[in-house]
Amino acid sequence: MIEFFMPMDPPTATSQEHQIMVKNGKPVFYKPERVRAAKQKLLAHLAKHKPEQPYTCGVQLVTKWCFAPHNRNQKSGTYRITKPDTDNLQKMLKDCMTDCGFWQDDALVCSEIVEKFWADIPGIYIRISEV
Repeated sequence: MIEFFMPMDPPTATSQEHQIMVKNGKPVFYKPERVRAAKQKLLAHLAKHKPEQPYTCGVQLVTKWCFAPHNRNQKSGTYRITKPDTDNLQKMLKDCMTDCGFWQDDALVCSEIVEKFWADIPGIYIRISEV
């Protein structure tokens, strides 16, 4: 089992934020700078927690996204029910974890628990356990 907390302001840019431009008369999809920056931020924090050997079996991934409150209605410990959606947050995170070598393929994640909260200490809590 691996368990860690990455203190940071979690990125809110997601992999789904593609842009389109026309090049040589053809549409080309690209990732905006804020998406590339979010990915680099996640990779830098995740690299510190990379396992010695990547998982090769099914795993459960527990993720708790902790966002800093911006007003007094957002109390620490309460669920965040605004965008970004948890599935969009998870997509980029799991892609980055694959790139870092946490597992051979994120298809090995067969169980997920994802929550997002307002928290006085922002960051991302991650627990990976074999199933």
